[in-house]
Amino acid sequence: MTEALEQGEPFKRLFFALECEASQRRAIARWRNELGTGIGRPVPSANFHLTLMFLGAVPNAQVAGICAAAAAVPVPGKSVKVALDRLEVWRPARALVLTPTKTPAVLRQLVYALQQAMLPLGFSETPREYRAHLTLARHYQGPVPEAMVAAEFLLRARQFTLFESRKGRYWSLAQWPLLTE
Repeated sequence: MTEALEQGEPFKRLFFALECEASQRRAIARWRNELGTGIGRPVPSANFHLTLMFLGAVPNAQVAGICAAAAAVPVPGKSVKVALDRLEVWRPARALVLTPTKTPAVLRQLVYALQQAMLPLGFSETPREYRAHLTLARHYQGPVPEAMVAAEFLLRARQFTLFESRKGRYWSLAQWPLLTE
């Protein structure tokens, strides 16, 4: 994969994620905006998501294989619910994020299944514990802001999505249901 990119092949910057519904994106953006100014560079609410796995720069020719592998991932058979109820600052990333107090087992299982499905395609993340999060702002350097109202957002995902990051926007390339019929 690295050789293809070095040879100048066209590529896409890809990641798997759970999307937020439009009404939830608006509610989270309102809540974030009430934190005040000086929270860094706010992430556009249209980009709110919960990352499952970051793939990075991928040659265009490999996208079909990624989609085929993702389609074979065992799914939980029900929607995935994640309570985003903690506000944190991730210092090395300089990010203000919403996280769950407890990451649901079903979410960890989905992430693991995706990672395993991507291994034969050459994708292996550096081994580390999965940390579910929704990024509210980048380039944040201060302490955790005091919120007037506690964070209480329940993300309900009925599908997972392969996104392309392009010019500051995220574009859905493919989706797979989490529910079985």
